[in-house]
Amino acid sequence: MHGRLKVKTTAEQQEAKRKEREKKLKVYSGATQRIIQKRKNREFDEEALEFTNQLLSANPDYYSLWNYRREIFLELTKTSPSEDLQGRYSKELSFLESCLMVNPKSYGAWHHRCWVMEHMPEPDWSREVSLCNKYLEYDERNFHCWDYRRFVTTKAKIEPSEELKFSTAKISTNFSNYSSWHYRSKLLPLLYPDPENKGRIKEEILLQEYELVQNAFFTDPNDQSGWFYHRWLLGRADKPQEIQLLYVSRNPARIIAVFAQPINLAENSSEISVTIDGENSLGAWRNSKGTKEHALVWIHEVNADVLTASHDVHLSMKDTTVDRQCRISEDETESWSRDTTDAIGLFSAQLSVEKSGVLTQELESCQQLQELEPDNKWCLLTIILLMRAVDPLRYEEETLRYFQTLLKTDPCRVGYFKDLRSKFVIENEITRNMQTGSRELDLSDKHLTSLCHTELMVLMTQVNLSSNQLSSLKGCHALQCTRTLLADNNTLEDLTDLQYLPDLETLSVKNNSIKTVQNLQALQSCARLQSLDVSSNPICDIPEFKARVTECLPKLVLLNGETI
Repeated sequence: MHGRLKVKTTAEQQEAKRKEREKKLKVYSGATQRIIQKRKNREFDEEALEFTNQLLSANPDYYSLWNYRREIFLELTKTSPSEDLQGRYSKELSFLESCLMVNPKSYGAWHHRCWVMEHMPEPDWSREVSLCNKYLEYDERNFHCWDYRRFVTTKAKIEPSEELKFSTAKISTNFSNYSSWHYRSKLLPLLYPDPENKGRIKEEILLQEYELVQNAFFTDPNDQSGWFYHRWLLGRADKPQEIQLLYVSRNPARIIAVFAQPINLAENSSEISVTIDGENSLGAWRNSKGTKEHALVWIHEVNADVLTASHDVHLSMKDTTVDRQCRISEDETESWSRDTTDAIGLFSAQLSVEKSGVLTQELESCQQLQELEPDNKWCLLTIILLMRAVDPLRYEEETLRYFQTLLKTDPCRVGYFKDLRSKFVIENEITRNMQTGSRELDLSDKHLTSLCHTELMVLMTQVNLSSNQLSSLKGCHALQCTRTLLADNNTLEDLTDLQYLPDLETLSVKNNSIKTVQNLQALQSCARLQSLDVSSNPICDIPEFKARVTECLPKLVLLNGETI
């Protein structure tokens, strides 16, 4: 047996590894505790720098140690001669490179490198660009490196056109390089800005990009990078701020404003000027939920004796051209002003003939691809988005059919797709409603799982949400003019948002999941509520149901269709 090597068993090897790990962990934990204590004692010295050096070399993702290291640097540089600073920071850059070799995607290391370069007396930005090139050769999808590249190319004053060429080269090498696609979305608005739509690009460039990205997802239909970029191309520019609706009511006396972008008037009421017949109105503002949060719907409360005759109401935003006027005649109880000339434009961009033609061709191409790749969720979703961009009402039925296919194809994202379908259905109904000018909105039996765009329902006097899949009425606080709300045959438990509806007279929530009288307490603030129907809810089975509900809501006249 002498002279032969002993072969360790698997159990012995595992035990040896365990002991080695415990030994390393003990050393690491001890060093960590020592550093924490030194930082607590505000010891910013060379020893602390060396301790952090050791730990970060093993684990560059310990973000608190990078923070401590920066504190040490700031303290040490106070007493260091200026000629030594360059060398100290250069040494730190070398240390960072060793850390990045351990983990090239260490957020803390890349962030610290930004900090070092900004504090370095003589930074070499061109060298940093070369460093990015090297790391992107190792991994062209290292998004931390891409972020750092955006930082250093700006400092190095490299033209965006050169970076666009770099992005194109990376995409040509690998269509799956999502970071490079994302980089394009940052560069193109700088190079080819659309003068009319902030954050978007000129249409002729947009059409060229469609061709490029189409090559990507036809080459590899299952890669999501190109599909995501295509979705960005289809996106709209942010809506400019405007007053979409100005509503004036005598009873209750109030002025309601609906904005295109959220605003906070509770804290910045000076941003808005309200005049009635040329006289400033000094009433308070509150949003439709009565809070001080940013919101789209804001209510200006005025005294009842202020609105007694014919009046001209004018609303304008300070230092802008955003304004809206409304006149309420003496014989009117309410009046409003809003744009209804382009209802479809609320939810889709205006397309030129050329762009419409290109998108129609893309739609046809994607439909052909979907026939070859029937289970490709990215293709199905893009078809839906293209239909929305070209003509949402024309393709409404086809869109719903594609959603059905999509729900079967990708069951892991059923919730998201159902909410997206709900959003599109609501947009179509609001579009039709604005075209007809009706103040009744029927969203019943639409398979809705969520509500959106309720700020565009402010004028609705009747809203029907029955026979859907709604578990909440979140957002309904915006239904400020609604008198009748129908929400039967859902799964509702909570009616909280209905407490903000001053005009609500009739509420029907039959066949839901309302269990207790406490679920109805939100309705106590609805001063005009007279009819409530909670038939086929668990609440109907509680002892003395009728007496307890009428005690909670004493102003009710009808409960479950019967006179109280």
